[in-house]
Amino acid sequence: MKKVRFLAMALMLPLLTSTFTSCDDLQGKETDSLQDQSLSIEYEKYELDNGLNVVLHQDKSDPIVSVAIQYGVGSNREKKGRTGFAHLFEHMLFQESENVPQDQFFKKIQDVGGTLNGGTWQDGTVYYEVVPQNALEMVLWLESDRMGYFINTVTEAAFANQQEVVQNEKRQRVDNNPYGHTGWVIDKNLFPDGHPYSWQVIGELEDLQSATIADVKEFYDKFYGPNNATLVIAGDFDRDETKAMIEKYFGEIKKRQEVAPLEVQNVKLSETKRLYHEDNFATAPQLNMVWPTVEHYTADAYALDFLGEILSDGKEAPLYEVLVKEEELASEPIAFNSSDQIAGKFRILVTANAGVDLDSVEAGIEKAFDSFEKEGVTERDIERIKAGLETDFYNGISSVLGKSFQLAQYDVFTGDPGYIEKDIENIKKVTKEDVMRVYNTYIKDKPFVMTSFVPKGQLELIAENSEKAQVVEEEITENVEAEVAATEEKTIEKTPSKIDRSTPPQLGEAPGLNVPESWNLVLENDLEVYGIEQNELPLVNFSLVIEGGHLLDDLSKNGVANLMTDILMEGTANKTPAELEEAIDLLGANLYMYTTDESIVIRGNSLARNFEATMELVEEILLEPRWDEEELARIKTSTINSIKRNEANPNVIANQVYNKLLYGENHPFAYPTSGTVESVEAISMQDLKDYYNKYFSPTVSRFHVVGDVSQEQALDVLADLKDNWEPKEVTIPEFEVVTNRDKASLYFVDVPGAKQSVINIGYLALPRTSEDFFPAEVMNYKLGGSFSGNVNLVLREEKGYTYGARSGFSGSKIPGTFTASSSVRTNATGESVGIFKDEIAKYRNGITPEDLEFTKNALIKSNARRFETQPSLLGMLQERSAYDLPADYIKQEEEVIRNMTLEEHRKLAQKYLDESKMAYLVVGDAATQFEQFKDMGFDEVKLINKQGEEVKPEAVKP
Repeated sequence: MKKVRFLAMALMLPLLTSTFTSCDDLQGKETDSLQDQSLSIEYEKYELDNGLNVVLHQDKSDPIVSVAIQYGVGSNREKKGRTGFAHLFEHMLFQESENVPQDQFFKKIQDVGGTLNGGTWQDGTVYYEVVPQNALEMVLWLESDRMGYFINTVTEAAFANQQEVVQNEKRQRVDNNPYGHTGWVIDKNLFPDGHPYSWQVIGELEDLQSATIADVKEFYDKFYGPNNATLVIAGDFDRDETKAMIEKYFGEIKKRQEVAPLEVQNVKLSETKRLYHEDNFATAPQLNMVWPTVEHYTADAYALDFLGEILSDGKEAPLYEVLVKEEELASEPIAFNSSDQIAGKFRILVTANAGVDLDSVEAGIEKAFDSFEKEGVTERDIERIKAGLETDFYNGISSVLGKSFQLAQYDVFTGDPGYIEKDIENIKKVTKEDVMRVYNTYIKDKPFVMTSFVPKGQLELIAENSEKAQVVEEEITENVEAEVAATEEKTIEKTPSKIDRSTPPQLGEAPGLNVPESWNLVLENDLEVYGIEQNELPLVNFSLVIEGGHLLDDLSKNGVANLMTDILMEGTANKTPAELEEAIDLLGANLYMYTTDESIVIRGNSLARNFEATMELVEEILLEPRWDEEELARIKTSTINSIKRNEANPNVIANQVYNKLLYGENHPFAYPTSGTVESVEAISMQDLKDYYNKYFSPTVSRFHVVGDVSQEQALDVLADLKDNWEPKEVTIPEFEVVTNRDKASLYFVDVPGAKQSVINIGYLALPRTSEDFFPAEVMNYKLGGSFSGNVNLVLREEKGYTYGARSGFSGSKIPGTFTASSSVRTNATGESVGIFKDEIAKYRNGITPEDLEFTKNALIKSNARRFETQPSLLGMLQERSAYDLPADYIKQEEEVIRNMTLEEHRKLAQKYLDESKMAYLVVGDAATQFEQFKDMGFDEVKLINKQGEEVKPEAVKP
C-alpha cells in the first residue's frame, strides 16, 4: 500500500506546487516546495424546494457528462440486527422502478454508450453514470425515478434475488479470501456493541438472510429522500437546459423524513484486546494492531495520516528498517490512519513471512517505535509526503466522474463543495511537531486491538495471550431454491406525477467519433515512439514496453523476468535504494515496473514540468542498474512468500491451473510469471544480469507518451535515451500452441471448506492479430461481455448464484483463450456449470435483432468516453504499437461493429464457441461438489491438484 494519501486523498486532493525541477538540487537541502495557488474547481450550488442539493461543474473538454447522486446514508445508519442493509438496498435500486422495467437500468445506460454503478461504504451511498452528452436527460429520468418512484415495485421475488446476490458478494470478498474476516474481528472489538462502525458494510450473513420488504420500505422512506442527497453533474452540458431538466424530474419529488446529523462517536479502549483466528485460506500469518483515533477533517486526523506514511512508507521508514531489513520478518509492513465521519482508527498491518511467529513481529513493531521516538520526524519527511499531492490531485480530477465524486463528497460531509481549499490548507499546516504529538496522544503506550490470523493448524504462530475470535463460518448445505409465495401479476401502482414518466426522454444526436491526433516515429537506436499531446491538465503519463517478458524465461529458472522489474527499482549505480525512492517522491512522480507474459513495462506519471527530471531517473534506472545483492535477497524472500500465499487463494489457483491445462507443459504461459518457490530460490544475480544483457534493447522496445508535452519536447527529453541506449539483436522465441481439444473435460481442484466455487470454462481460441479477433469480441458482447450479458442475467439476476459472471476472448501475438468465468456459491456449483454450458450452446444458434442492435449501440456509442483520460489514451497507443495498427484503427473497428449482420454473428459464434470441446475447471470443496459431475454428461471427469496433475478421488475427505 505505497503512497497512501490520507482521507482527503480519496476526495481528490487540491493543488500543491513544488519549486524544484531536479532531484540533484535537493540533496542535503531543506526546502519548502509548496506555493499558494488557486485551488478551487468552478462550480455552482443551489437547492431545490424539496431539499435536494445540486452542484454543477461544466467541463467542455470531452462530449460526455457524469451524474452522481450521493445519499447521506451508509452502514453507519443501520440498526443492530439489520446490518448490511444499506448495501443490500443499493443493490435493490438497480432492479426496477415504476417506469423503468426489470434489469433495464444497466441495459439502458449501456445502450447509449454509457457506464454506471453504485457503491456503499460506512458513511455514504453513491450512484453514478457517465454517458455521451446527448443522454443526460435520460440519466436524470432514471435517477429521479428510483429516488421518487421506486418503492411500489419491490416484490418478494426481486428482494429474495438480491439477498442471494449480496450473500454471494460476501462469500466472494470475505469468506473465500485469505484474511477476509479481519475487518470483522477488528471493528467488533474496537467499537462498543451497537456503535455504527462495529459491524461491516457487507453485513452479517444472518441479518442479510432475515431482512424483509418492510425493512426496505422503512429504509427508503427514511433515507432516500431528496433532502438527504446531493446531485452533481459534471461535463459538457448547457447550464440553463440542465437546470430546467433537474427541476422537471426531481422538483416534484416530495421530502421524506428529516435525517438528523450523526454525532461524532470516537471511542477509547480501557485495555488491549488480543485475538486470533485460524484462517482456512491463509498460508502465512498476519498481525494487525489497531488504535482508536478521531473523525475526519480534524487537525489530528491530518497529522495521523502523515504518521502512517512516516512509519511505513519507504526504505528508511522505521517499520521497514526493522521488520524487513534487520529482522527479515516481513516484506511490506503498512501503517495508515482511517478517519471517517464519526470516528477513526490507526492501523499497522504486517503479513509476515511464512512460518514467522507473530510474537517476533510484535516485538519488531515495538523496536520500530523505539527507533521512531529516537530519530523523530524531520522537515524532509514532511516535505516528501507533501510533494506528491499535486500530482495526486490532478490524477483525481482527470475525469468528469472524479470531479463529480470530489464535489459530492465535500458537499455531503462538510456542506461545502468548495471545501477543497480548506482541506489543502489543513494539510499544509501539518508540522513535524504535530506528527510526534499525535503519536504520543493516540499510539504510544495506549491500548489497542491486536489480531493474529494464522494458517489452519499453526496456532503456535499466534501472538501470546491471544483469545479465539468468535468468527462465524457458514456451513455448506444442499442448494435449496428460495421459495417465494406465488402472487397474481398485478399492475404496479404508479405514484402520481405532473409529467409523463412512462417513456424515456428522446435522445439528442450522439457525438461522433473523434480520435485524437497522434504522432509516431523511430529513433536512431530503433526505439519506436508514439505520442498524443493533451493539454487539459499539467500532467504526463508514459510507458516503456520492452518485448519478451516471461516468454524469455528459462523455465528451469522461471521468474527471472519478474525479478528484473523488482531489482531495477532498487537503486541505481549512483543512488542507493532509499535515495532513488526519495528522488522519485520529491518530484511528486509515480514510477513502477511490472512483468507480463510478453513484456517488461516501465510506467510513469508526473507533473508536466517534472517530466524531464522524471525521465532522467527512468534512464538511470534502465541504463545504470545497481545490482544490489542485499535487495535481491529481500526481493526473493518477498516473492517466495507471495507465491506461498497464492497457493491457498482459490482465484489464483483457478487461473494458474487453467493456463496449465490449456497451454500444456512446454509453454511459458502454463506457468505464473512469478515462478515457483524452487525456481525463485535457484535464481542468482548473474541470471538477472544475463537476462538484462541479452534482452534489454531499444530494438524490441516502444515508448508511449500522453499529456501536456509536445512532440518536440518529448523528443528532446528522449535525446539522451536515444544516444545512450545501444541497440542489440534480440529474438523472441516462438512456442508451439496446440489448439486441438476434442472433448468436454471437467477438472476439479479441491479447496476444502470453500464457501464458493471458482469456475473457468474455455479453450485456446485465436490471437489478437487474427482478423477475426475483434469481430469475435463483438460477437461475445451479449453472451458475457457486459453486465447485461446472458450468463450474468441468468446466474446473477435470475438465480442469485453469483456476484457476477462474464465471458471474453484474450489474445496477443500468441493465441489466447475464450473464457467464461464466475465465482458461485458452493451449493450451486453443478447447476451453474450446467447453465454456462447451456447458454454457450444456445448462443451458437444466433441472437435476436434487438440484441444485435444493443451490441452495436453499446460498443459504438461508448467511444465518446474512450479518449477522456491520459491513461486511456496511453492504453490506446500501447495497443496500436503492439500490433502495428493504423492510427485510425478505432474507426475501422467501428465499421466492423456497424456492418455486422445476424448471420455473420451466428457464424462467428459457431466458429469460436463449442461447449463440447471446452475445459471446465472448478476450484472448490470437492467433498460436497465433485461427485455430481460424473453424471452430467462430460467426456471425462478428473480430480486434479494445484499443479494440474490428476489425483485419486479417494484423496478427498468428506
